[in-house]
Amino acid sequence: MTGIPGFWAVIPAGGSGTRLWPISRRHSPKFLHDLTGSGQSLLRATWDRLEPLVGDRILVVTGVAHEDAVRRQLPMLGYDAVIGEPSPRDSMPAIGLAAAVLERRDPEAVLGSFAADHVITEPDNFRRAVAEAVVLARRGELVTIGIDPTAPATGYGYIRLGEPLVVAGAPNAHRVDEFVEKPDLETATRYVDSGRYRWNAGMFVVGATTLLELLAENHAEMVDALRTIAADPRRMSDLWPSLHKIAIDHAVAEPAAAAGRVAVVPASLGWDDVGDFASLTRLVTESSSLPGITAIGPEDDIISIDSHATVAAGGRLVALIGVEDLVVIDTQDALLITRPDRAQEVKQVVETLTAQGRIELT
Repeated sequence: MTGIPGFWAVIPAGGSGTRLWPISRRHSPKFLHDLTGSGQSLLRATWDRLEPLVGDRILVVTGVAHEDAVRRQLPMLGYDAVIGEPSPRDSMPAIGLAAAVLERRDPEAVLGSFAADHVITEPDNFRRAVAEAVVLARRGELVTIGIDPTAPATGYGYIRLGEPLVVAGAPNAHRVDEFVEKPDLETATRYVDSGRYRWNAGMFVVGATTLLELLAENHAEMVDALRTIAADPRRMSDLWPSLHKIAIDHAVAEPAAAAGRVAVVPASLGWDDVGDFASLTRLVTESSSLPGITAIGPEDDIISIDSHATVAAGGRLVALIGVEDLVVIDTQDALLITRPDRAQEVKQVVETLTAQGRIELT
């Protein structure tokens, strides 16, 4: 075993990444793809980032449809390190089940929950922040890592910093005053200018039993079901559908913050949630052979004449002449053309296809 003793990483690998359609689909979500040209999928990059902190103490919670793909990408994990959800119930049941499993293995376990589809370009800062968070979690705190904002983004929730906490081993820690929802641009600008707010990336570090106790304050029936499933996985199929579909922020973090029970470690991580094609464009380096083109994947099937665009070619030639500020995503069965400033609306295409019953395209 290596890394921080008694510390486990939980990787929720769910969602279909609808804003990255048609690359990301229900059957092949974004965390299984190498979207940034790094040579590895977002999931594998997440494992690489966490392994120095936890060794092999990793649990991945994913949909049953993706279990095999996760195991292929992470063959180093034991069979019981991948937990398959029968259906998506949002982040709280997924992370809560991992906590219940870990509680049975190690009553003193501290877990950190880190999404499978995020990018972090400053791993040393990440490791330092997590180490501080573990110190706080061992004191009984629910801890989140607050991302230093680089711009007044409207696509993220925010964390308002409270008073500094004087804790040995966690010099940057603050109390959390509150979590706030995604703001409009004027509000986001005010948040960033104040210096008191950090982006909420949904990273939580907490004792496994502490998390379940906090959850039980408002969702006792969920905790009972999760502990039952952890003790007898055969109960998954009949108990899982009854679990309330809710995010960990709403189920635990927000009420705990209101009670003064959440700490935050602010950090600059070079973080991005790869939420849409606009953010992906920022992460991918512009082509050296195709000026003005940001290529997602191979460039062989792209011809650009006096154009500026983000392009993914899906096996046939994509030729651009004199176009500006476009996103062109070509796959075998779907073609998307949009602008970066409309990238958040791509999910509406998936919603329309679903309403039309064309599920095979989603």
